[in-house]
Amino acid sequence: MSVRYHTAQHKDYETLNRKLHNKDSLDVLKWADHSFGNRLVYACSFGAEAMVLLDLLSKVQKDARILFLDTDFHFKETKQLIERVEKRYPSFEITQAKPALTPVEQAAAYGERLWETNPDLCCQMRKLDVLEHHLQPYDAWLSGLRREQSPTRANTEYVNADHKFQKIKVCPLIHWTEEEIWMYIRLHQLPYNELHDQHYPSIGCTHCTRPVLPGEDERAGRWAGTGKTECGLHTEGGRQT
Repeated sequence: MSVRYHTAQHKDYETLNRKLHNKDSLDVLKWADHSFGNRLVYACSFGAEAMVLLDLLSKVQKDARILFLDTDFHFKETKQLIERVEKRYPSFEITQAKPALTPVEQAAAYGERLWETNPDLCCQMRKLDVLEHHLQPYDAWLSGLRREQSPTRANTEYVNADHKFQKIKVCPLIHWTEEEIWMYIRLHQLPYNELHDQHYPSIGCTHCTRPVLPGEDERAGRWAGTGKTECGLHTEGGRQT
């Protein structure tokens, strides 16, 4: 499907995913590289899945474009990890994209601690709007979503119509388990966020991420106590206000 988003029909995605059904993650990345070339970008969170996907991507597209949404509220361990990744994969083009408003400007316009008073709006301005802007030059983007991560991700396919951003979203790791992710990281001695060793399976902004307790879902530490489980990048719907 080297066609642009607006010409792709639902049946095109079904047919393509049937063809890719028995392929592995590397095959999916090769297909994405062949289909989109330099109009493919990886919107990378630098979580555990990202370490695997970055390593696989380096075998297919050495000069891959990597996009990190720098909300200004990330843990120092996350920023340190990005530096380690830059050294390991020097040919990657890594962009750290920031929101239109600084934290001080956001506080002046919307009040202190917007992540508590209106977390959806905070995510909209500091993540979704930024991604939408930086996806403009591209036809498709990569994501490290896995089906077992949460019920909202259970039906994710290798290739997905992304109605929110009017792009094609490619998810090569949908069948991987958490155990397989960590086996790959250790086998290949990949760098990873040190917070994972401190009971942070999913890592976002400092204000909205806490350690996960024994027996909790792996995303229980994100926006705890708010009923929110996704920032909105991987859900359909319009702009939050």
